[in-house]
Formats: sequence, structure tokens, C-alpha cells
Amino acid sequence: MTRDYSQFMPQAKQTEVTLSTLDTLGWQPFFSQQLSIDDMTNTPPVRVTEVHRTVMRVIGQGIDKTIPSVADATVGDWLLLSADGTYSDTVLNRKSLMKRRAPGSDRAVQYIAANIDTAFIVTSCNQDFNVARLERYIAVAFEAEIDPVIVLTKRDLVADTTDFEAQARSISDLVPVIAIDARSDEPKAKLAEWCKPRRTVAFLGSSGVGKSTLANTMADRDIIATQGIRAADDKGRHTTTSRQLHLVPGGFAVLDTPGMRELQMTDVTAGIEDLFSDLQELSTQCKFRDCAHETEPGCAVRAAMDAGDIDEARMRRWKKLVAEDAYNSATLIQRRARDKAFGKLVRGVVKEKKR
Repeated sequence: MTRDYSQFMPQAKQTEVTLSTLDTLGWQPFFSQQLSIDDMTNTPPVRVTEVHRTVMRVIGQGIDKTIPSVADATVGDWLLLSADGTYSDTVLNRKSLMKRRAPGSDRAVQYIAANIDTAFIVTSCNQDFNVARLERYIAVAFEAEIDPVIVLTKRDLVADTTDFEAQARSISDLVPVIAIDARSDEPKAKLAEWCKPRRTVAFLGSSGVGKSTLANTMADRDIIATQGIRAADDKGRHTTTSRQLHLVPGGFAVLDTPGMRELQMTDVTAGIEDLFSDLQELSTQCKFRDCAHETEPGCAVRAAMDAGDIDEARMRRWKKLVAEDAYNSATLIQRRARDKAFGKLVRGVVKEKKR
């Protein structure tokens, strides 16, 4: 048995661990195991902290510079620099990657951030609160194998947050729910469990819910400009205009993101299944494999809903996300091939009718 003799040695002090820049940036064994000692010397790792149209900012041990943008690299990625300071297009394997279907009609995939440990999904206790939107963020986090935490802000502006918390907790038993006043000292205490050295956390949510305020509170300084919400409709005002990774006291990194007007699902099948695991399990018991859960005989989902075991509104949201993900995840080539085949079929039918 090991005995503790520290009480007999009052002069002995606990040695504080000094964190390097790489530690604060979120450097972990997952990344170091991909490199040799020579790699660390000859091609030092740097982390992407900002991405602009043609350039990106990278920071490493004794390194802080702007380099040309690297294809498919996003905020949070780790790159390798050569010894002479030139950049490399080598992107280390990622622990996690959050993505969505980019706005527009080309169905392109947009990377949100890489190598995030915890995603704080932020919503406020006002008109911004929306269960369907929270489910989208959680599904994306589950797919990326990121730990999601729902953070309810502006609790100081409402008399009681019980209903907001209850609705948030009903989404998933796997997701903690924290209600805070972002301008107080509460975030440091209540979010400390996830904000540890060598970790990276992200604040996600709509504009005006307090993401930047939270980041400033965790950093003990104003690293991001903030604005209040419009009193008329509780709508947020954009402050953050691009995704940026900030290093803060405590040895962890914080990603602040602009409010996203839409978060279209793409390639998040597993995340949706994890979020709606009960409905997914029920669907495997349906009589038909392609059951749409509407009027088909032998539908286990409809039977459970009719029995009052599941909520119809939640079932509808599940179906919508599944359909949206399937549609957006189809490749452009597949979509064009399907559209071409459909067009050919239509032309054939029209031609036959003319005959």
C-alpha cells in the first residue's frame, strides 16, 4: 500500500504542469501517434485557427503565420509545416469532423470544424428555443462522435426555466442540459467538466444566443465582439462572421462559430439513428422493409404512436431528418443519373401517348 507522507513535509509543493502551446491548441496522443520524432522536428504540426477565402492562419509551437489555403482543410485541422517554413498539404487524421450540406443548389458538403471534443449547442430561453433545431445539431455531433451538451442561456431574463429544461432533456438521455447566465461566473463552474487542458470545445447555435459571450467568459477577456438581441422579436444579431479557434486560460481551445441560418443534414445516418434509437428500433419491426410509417399494414411505428408510446410530432421530425439526409447524401452523379433516367421515362410515356 502506498502511503501519503505529504502532511509531514509542509515545504513540499505540488508541481504544476506547464502546458505548451501545442497542449493548449489541443494536441493529444491521437495526433502524436501519427508522427515520428523526426516528423515533429522536420515537419512541425500546426493547427488551423482561421480559414479565409484564399489563406488560413495556423499556430504551432513558436509558429503563428498565414499560409495559402489547403484543399479540404478546415478550422481545427492539424497540418504539417516543413522545416523551412513552407506549408504542406498533409492533414493529419481527424478525431472528429462536423459537416453540413452547403447552402445553394449544388449539394456540396461544407466542413464546419474538425477535431472538436465537445459541442456546446447553445440556445436561449426565449423565442429562439426550438427542439427541431436542437435535434439537428445533436444528430450532427453524434455522427462526428463529438459529445454534445445543450446550453440554455439568458436564464436571467425569464422567471422559470423549468419548461425549457424539460423540453431539452426530452431530446436524448445522452445529452446533458445546462441552464446558465452567460454574463455571470456560472459558465466557468458549470462547463468546467468539459473544458479541460488539451481539449477543444465549440459553441454552436443561432445568432444572438450568447455563443460569443460564453467564449469571452471562458477566456476571461473579450476575445470576440458581442451585441445584444433585438428587443422586438428576440432575434439575434450577427457578431461572429467566420469560424475561429481561440486559445484561452486553462489550457483548452474554444471554437466560436457564426450563427447558421440552416443546418442541412448530409451523411449523418448514424447520428440520426443514435438520436432516435427507439424509433429506429421500432422501424426494424415493421412488416415492410421500406415502410413509410403512414398507412402501411403491420407498421410498428404507427402502432406505438396509436398506443401513445411515442409522440407524433417527434416521429414526424425523425422522418423529415431521415428523408433530408438521404436526399442530400446522394452524390451529384447519382442524382444526375436518376434525373436522366426519369427524364427518359417521361419522354417515353409522352411519345407513347402521341402514338
